[in-house]
Amino acid sequence: MHLKTLTVRGFKSFASATTFDFEPGVTAVVGPNGSGKSNVVDALAWVMGEQGAKTLRGGKMEDVIFAGTTGRAPLGRAHVSLTIDNSDGQLPIDYAEVTISRTLFRAGGSEYAINGNSCRLLDIQELLSDSGLGREMHVIVGQGQLDKILHATAEDRRGFIEEAAGVLKHRRRKEKTLRKLQAMQGNLDRLEDLNAEVRRQLAPLGRQAKIARRAQTVQHDVRDAKSRLLADDLVSLNNKLAQDIDDESQIQAQQQEAASRLERVKKHINELSTELEDVAPRLGKIQDTWVALSTQAERYRSLAALARERSKLLESNETHFDSSRDPERLEAQAQRVSEELEELEEAVEDRHEILAEAVEAKEQAEEESRAEQQRMAAMLRAAADRREGISRLASQVASARSRVDVTRAEIVRLQESIQSFDSDLELDQRSHDEVSVDLNVQLAGEAELNDAFETADHEYSELSQAQLSDAHREREFSVRVSGLRSRLEALKLNTKPDDQSSRLLRDSSEILLGRLGELMTVNAGYEQAVAAILRDNAESLVATDIHSAQQLIEQLQADEASAVFLHAVNPEAAKTTPKIASAISAREVVGGPENLTALLDNLFAGHYVIEELSQAAEILKENPTAQLTTLEGATLSALRSSVGDSSGASLIAQQAMVEQTETELTECQEELARVEEQIAERSPNLSVAQQGREDALGALGESDATIDELSSYLARLGQKLRSAQEDKQKLVEHLEASREKLEIEQESLEEITERMELASTDQEEETIDDAARAALADAAASARQQELEARLALRSSEEHVTALRSRIEGLRRTAAAERNHREVAARRAEQRQAQAANAARIEKAAERVLRFIEVSVSMAGQEREELSAKKAELDELLSSQRTEAEQLSTDLARLADAVHRDEMARAELRLRIENLETKALEELGFTPDHLIAHFGPDQLIPEAIDEDDKWGSLRQNVDEDGNPIGTKPFDRVEQEKRLKKAERDLSALGKVNPLALEEFAALEERHNFLSGQLEDLKKSRGDLEQIIADVDAHVELVFTEAYNDTAVQFKRIFERLFPGGEGQLVLTDPEHMLTTGIEVEARPAGKKIKRLSLLSGGERSLTAVALLVAIFKARPSPFYVMDEVEAALDDMNLGRLITIFEELRESSQLIVITHQKKTMEIADALYGVTMRGDGVTTVISQKMDRAVSS
Repeated sequence: MHLKTLTVRGFKSFASATTFDFEPGVTAVVGPNGSGKSNVVDALAWVMGEQGAKTLRGGKMEDVIFAGTTGRAPLGRAHVSLTIDNSDGQLPIDYAEVTISRTLFRAGGSEYAINGNSCRLLDIQELLSDSGLGREMHVIVGQGQLDKILHATAEDRRGFIEEAAGVLKHRRRKEKTLRKLQAMQGNLDRLEDLNAEVRRQLAPLGRQAKIARRAQTVQHDVRDAKSRLLADDLVSLNNKLAQDIDDESQIQAQQQEAASRLERVKKHINELSTELEDVAPRLGKIQDTWVALSTQAERYRSLAALARERSKLLESNETHFDSSRDPERLEAQAQRVSEELEELEEAVEDRHEILAEAVEAKEQAEEESRAEQQRMAAMLRAAADRREGISRLASQVASARSRVDVTRAEIVRLQESIQSFDSDLELDQRSHDEVSVDLNVQLAGEAELNDAFETADHEYSELSQAQLSDAHREREFSVRVSGLRSRLEALKLNTKPDDQSSRLLRDSSEILLGRLGELMTVNAGYEQAVAAILRDNAESLVATDIHSAQQLIEQLQADEASAVFLHAVNPEAAKTTPKIASAISAREVVGGPENLTALLDNLFAGHYVIEELSQAAEILKENPTAQLTTLEGATLSALRSSVGDSSGASLIAQQAMVEQTETELTECQEELARVEEQIAERSPNLSVAQQGREDALGALGESDATIDELSSYLARLGQKLRSAQEDKQKLVEHLEASREKLEIEQESLEEITERMELASTDQEEETIDDAARAALADAAASARQQELEARLALRSSEEHVTALRSRIEGLRRTAAAERNHREVAARRAEQRQAQAANAARIEKAAERVLRFIEVSVSMAGQEREELSAKKAELDELLSSQRTEAEQLSTDLARLADAVHRDEMARAELRLRIENLETKALEELGFTPDHLIAHFGPDQLIPEAIDEDDKWGSLRQNVDEDGNPIGTKPFDRVEQEKRLKKAERDLSALGKVNPLALEEFAALEERHNFLSGQLEDLKKSRGDLEQIIADVDAHVELVFTEAYNDTAVQFKRIFERLFPGGEGQLVLTDPEHMLTTGIEVEARPAGKKIKRLSLLSGGERSLTAVALLVAIFKARPSPFYVMDEVEAALDDMNLGRLITIFEELRESSQLIVITHQKKTMEIADALYGVTMRGDGVTTVISQKMDRAVSS
C-alpha cells in the first residue's frame, strides 16, 4: 500500500487544482522558504482527519481556505483528495484504490467522502487506524514535530507506539465505554430507588386488595343469595299469573333490552374511564419528558455556543518570541565573555609589572641623558630635520592634520548619533510607560468584567432554574386537574339517585328541597358517624313544610308508588340536645341551609359522637337516654346497639368524596393559574437576564483580546528599548576611543610641527659626538616609548575589563528577564491551550449530547401527540356514552311507568310480582327471565370456594361459557341464612377501596417490569466490564510486543546515529503495562549525561529521529511524510540519517520536505515548489527523463 495521488484545490496557497503523483520510494519536495512546501504536508494531514487548526499552522480551521491575493480573489472552499493504492488489501475495504476526500466551506460546513460516497470523519479515522494511521498522525512528521516529541510526556510517547501498533482506537473505545458505564450507574441507582419505592407501596396496597377481593366474594354471595331468593319468589308468583304473562311480554322485552343496553353502556363507560385514567398519567409523564428534554436541548445548545466562542477566543492569541533573545544563548554568551574577562584580568596584572619596569628604565635613561639631551635636543632635531628635508616634514604635518580633522569629524558624527538615540529612547520610554498604564487600567477593569459576568450568569441561572421548576409544577397541576375532573365525573355518575326519587324531585321541585344527604354538610372525619346516625334517612327527600309532605304522600298512595321516605321542615318542632363533657354533640358536626336547622336539630337530638368505644359505658351510666356513635360508625344506647353500613352511609361518604374532590379541583386550578401567571411574569426578566449574560460574556472576551494585544505591544517596546540602549552604549564607547585617538594625534602633530619649525631656522650645527648622542637619545626615546606603550596597553586593558564586566551583567540581566518573560508567556500559553482544548471537547460533547436529545425530543413529541389524540378520542367517546346512558335511564324509567299504569287495575298478586321484578332490576340489574333462568329454584347451586384457596376457582367445574356448574339443589332456608351471613360479613369489612385490585395489579406489574429492567441493566454492565477486561488484555499484549520491538530498534538505530553512544527506552511503571509511560535515555559518545534537555540541538533532533525511525521499523507503516527533519544536522549525521532513509525505502514510501542536497540525491522523484508574485504556489515535478509543470 502507498500514496498514489494527492489533489489540492483552494487549500492554503494552492489556489488552482494541483495534483501530485507519488511513486513507491523516496519523493523529495524542495523549494525556497515560504513557497508552500509545508502546505503539502498540511494537506496530507488535513485530508486524513486532522482537526487541530494549530497543527495546521493556523488560528482557526477556516485559515486553510485560500484567502486571496492582490491579484486573485479568495475562494469559498478548500478541497483535498488523496488516492491510496490498496492492491495489497492492507486497508479493510474491497477496493484496489481508495480515494479519501475532504471539503471545507468558508461558511463552516464540511464534507468527507470515501470513493465518492459521503461518510463521517470517524469512518475515515477508523479505516486508517486499522493500518497504523491513527489520529495522532505519527507517520506525518511536520515542522516542530521533533520538538513536540522531545518535550512530550512519558504518556504521550506511549501514545505514539500505541498508534503505530493499532491499539489506540481500542483505548479510545474503552474510555468511551467507561463513560457509558458511569452514566449507566446513575440510571441503575435511580432505578433501584424507584423499585424500592414501588416495593414499599406494594404491601399496604396488597392488604387493601385482599380486603377488596374478600368484599367481592362476599358481595357475590349477597347478590347470588338475593338473586336466588328473588328468583324463587318470582317463580312461585309467576306460576299463578301464567295467563297474564302474554299481555306483559312485549313491555317486559322492552324493559329487558333497555336494561341490558344500559348495563353494556355503563360497562363501556367504566372501561373508557379506566383507559382514560391510564392515558392521563402517561400523557403527563411524556409531557414532562418532552419539556425536560427541550430544556436540556436548549441548555446544551447554549453550552456548545459558549464553548465555541471561548475556544475561538483562546486560540486566537499566540505568543511569539525573538529567537535572538534566547536565554540559553544569552547565558552562553555571558559565559564566553566571562572566560575572556578572566584572561584579560591576567593580562592586566602582567601589564602592571611591565609598566613598573618601563617607568624604572625610563627614569634611569632620562637621568643619564637629561643634561646632554637638554643641551643638544634642539640642535639634534634641527640637524636631523634638515637632513630629512623640509618637504618631508611638511608632508608629515599635513598628514597629521588630516588625521586630526577626520577624528574630530568622527567625534561630531558620534555625538549627533548619540543625541538622536537619546531622543528616540525618550519617545520609546514614554510609549512604554503609557502602554504600561493602559495595561494596568485594562487589568483592573478585567476583574470588574469578571464580576459582572458572574453576577449576570448567576442571575440567569436562578431565573432559568425557577422557570424550569414552575414549568414542572405547571405540568404536575395540569395532570392533577385532569385526573380530578375525571374522578369527579365518575363520582357524580356513581352517586346518581334512583329513578323514583329523581322523578319526584323533577315533578315536584316546588315543594321538595332535595335529598337530605345532599343538602347537609358534615365536618371532615365524622362522615361514618353521621351516616350511622341517619342510616336510610340520608336518602330521604325533604319537603318545604308538613302540608306539602302530606299532599305528596297522598299522591304517592294514589299512584301506588314504591317506598319513598319524606322529611318535612317544621321550625316550631325544634329540639335541643344537652352537652356531655366527654362526648361531642352530633348536631355540632353537621350543617346546612337555615331552613333545615330545626329538622337537623330533631334528627340529631340526643345523639353524641365519641372517639373510643371504651367511653360508652361510663357515659351511658351517667346519661342513660343518650345515643352514642363512634367515629367508625358503631351505635350504642341503653336499649340497643348496632354495627354496620347502610345505603345512607354510602350516599354521605360519596357526597363527601364529591365535595372533597371539588375542593381539591378548585385549589389545583387556582394554584395552576398562579403558577402560569408566575411563568408569564418571569419570561421577560429571563430574556433580559440572558441578554445581559451574553453582553457580559462579549465584553469579557473583548477585554481579554485587548489585554493580550497590549501585553504583546509592551513586550515589543521593551525589546526595542533594550536594543536601543545597547546600540547607544556601543556609540558611547566608540566616542571615548575616538577622543583618546584625537589626543594622541594632536600630540604627534605638535611634535612634528615643532621639529619643522626648528628645521626652518638656519642655526649652525654644533660639533657633537654623534655616537654618544645617538645612544643616549635612542635609550631615552626607547624608554619613554616603552612606558607610553605600557601605559596605553594597561589603560586599554582596564577599560576593556570594565566594558566586559558591564556586558556580562547586562547579558545576565537580559537572560534572566527574558527567561522569566518566556516562562510567564509559556504558562499563559499552556493555560490558553488547555482551556481551548477543554472548550473544544465540551463543544463536541455538547453537540453529541444535543443530537441525541433532539432525537429524543422528536420521539417524545410524537408520543405526546399520539397520547393527546387518544385522550381526546376517549373524552369524546366517554361523553357520548354518558349521554346514551342518561337517555337509556330515561327510557327505562318510561317503561317502568308504563308497567305501573298497566298493573294499576291488576290484583295484589300482580303488584307483588311487579315489586319483585323492580327490585331485581334495581338492586341486581337482572331481568326476571334472566334471574329465573340462572338463579331459579330449579338451578343447581355451585359449591362454595374456600377463600384461602387461591387456586380453588381453577379446580371448580365450569361449562362451555366458563360459568360454574351447580352441584346442590336449591334450599330456601339455607339461602336465607347464607344471605344474612354475607351481609354481616360485608358490614364487618368496613370501608373498602374499590380500586385497590386494579391499583395493586398495575403496581405489581410495574414492580415486575422494573425488576426485570434492573436485572437487564446489571447483566449489561457485567457484559461491558468483561469486554473491557478482554480489551485490556488484548491492548496489553499488543502494546508489550510493540514496545519490546521498538526498544530493540531504538537501541540499534541510536548506536548507528551516535557511534559509540548508548540509548534506550525505559518504562516508568513496568508493573502496569496498561498505564506505564515511556522515557528516553540518550548518551552520545564521550558524554555522561542521559537527559535529553542537556543534549545539544542537533543531538536532540537526531534522538527524536531515532525514536521515530525505531517506531517505523518496529511497526512499519505504508508511508511516512517528513518535513525538514534533517535541517539541524551536520553532514556526518545527515549521511547516517540518509542511510536509514534508504533502509526505510525498501518497505515504505517516503515523502520528504528538504533543503539538503544529499537528501535530494537519494530521491526517486523531485517536486519543486515555488511561489510567484501572485502569491499562488506552483509545482514542478521532475523524474530522470522529463519535467512537467502543473
